[in-house]
Amino acid sequence: MNSRRLRGLIRKEFIQIRRDPSAIAIAFFMPVFLLFLFGYGVSLDARRVPLAVVVDQPTAQSSTLVAGLEHSPYFRPRHYASIQEARTALLRRQVDGIVWLRADFSRRLLRGQSPDIGVFVNGVDANNARIVEGYLQGVWQNWLQQRALAAGTPLLVPVDAKDRVWFNPALRSRDYLVPGLIAVIMTLIGALLTALVVAREWERGTMEALMATPVQMAEILLGKLIPYFLMGMGGMLLSVALAVWLFAVPLRGSFWVLLLSSALFLLVALGMGLLISSVARNQFVAGQIAIIVTFLPAFILSGFIFDIQSMPAAIRVITHLIAARYYVSLLQTLFLAGDIWPIVLWNSLALGLMALFFLGITLRRSHKRLD
Repeated sequence: MNSRRLRGLIRKEFIQIRRDPSAIAIAFFMPVFLLFLFGYGVSLDARRVPLAVVVDQPTAQSSTLVAGLEHSPYFRPRHYASIQEARTALLRRQVDGIVWLRADFSRRLLRGQSPDIGVFVNGVDANNARIVEGYLQGVWQNWLQQRALAAGTPLLVPVDAKDRVWFNPALRSRDYLVPGLIAVIMTLIGALLTALVVAREWERGTMEALMATPVQMAEILLGKLIPYFLMGMGGMLLSVALAVWLFAVPLRGSFWVLLLSSALFLLVALGMGLLISSVARNQFVAGQIAIIVTFLPAFILSGFIFDIQSMPAAIRVITHLIAARYYVSLLQTLFLAGDIWPIVLWNSLALGLMALFFLGITLRRSHKRLD
C-alpha cells in the first residue's frame, strides 16, 4: 500500500465532499433534525392526560380528592355531571379515563368504611393505560396520607415499600430514548454516507476512471472509509452535545470510552454501507437497501424503544445479529449508569468483531474490474 496514493485519494474525497453538500447534510444536518424530531416528539411519559371526573354528591372530602387530581402534573381533569356523559366522552376519545365518586363516597368515608371509586381507563394503548392507572393510584395514596396527617393518626398500611429508582430517578423517558436515538442516527448516517456516495460514483463513471489508475482496491476502500469516518464521528459528537446540553441527558461514563465505542460502531455502519454499495451500484437501490437492512432493524430490534426481553425467543436470537443492539446498550449504560466494565467490554468486543467481518467481506468482494 502506497501512503502517497492513499493521501491523494483522501484529499480527492474531501474535495468531492466539499463540492457535493449531500454528504455534509447526511453527516451533520440529519442528526440535528432527527434528534429534534424524536427528542421532542417521542415520549413514553403520560402527562396532561385528559381525565373525566364525575362527583355525584360534592362534599368537602370529595373536593380534596378532586383537588389532588387538578394539582397533579399528569392529569387535566374535566368535570361531567353524570357518568353517562363521561362514558360518551371516553368513547369519543375526548378523555383517556374516568374517575367516578359515587353518591355514598363521603358517607362511607365518615363511617370508617372503604368507599368505592369507579376508575375507567382507555385500554386501546395498553402501555398508556397502565401508566395512567399507576398515576391515579399515586394520587389516591397521597390523598390518604394527607387525610391521616390532618387527623393526627398514622396511615395503616400492611407493607410499607421503600422504593428507590436507580440511574434515572426522575423517570424521564427522554433520558432513556435519546441515547438510543443516537445509535439509530449513527446507523443511518454510517450506512448512507458510504452506500449512496460510492453508488453515485458508479453512476457518474468516476469509479471506472479511478480503477484505471495504479491504485489498489484496499487503497480505494481506505480512501473512502477515512473521510466518512471522520465526518461520522463529527456527527456523533454533535449528537452527544445536543443530548447533554439541549435535552439535559446526564453523561455519567467516560467520554473517551464513549468515543472509542462509537468509533467501533461507526466502522460497522460504514462497512455495511460499503458492502451495500458493492452490491447495488445505483443510488436509489443502495438507499432503499440501507434503510431496510440497517435503519429499520436498528429502530425495531435494538432495544431503542421496544424491550428485547419482551420479544419472542426467536426474535431475541435475531437481535444478536443487529449491531445497534450492542451500541444502544453501551450508550444507555455510559449515559445513565457510568463505566460498567462487563457491559462495556462485552458489547465493544461484539462491535469489534462485526467491524472486522463487514470490512473484511467488503474487501474480499471488491475487485478492480467492472463486472
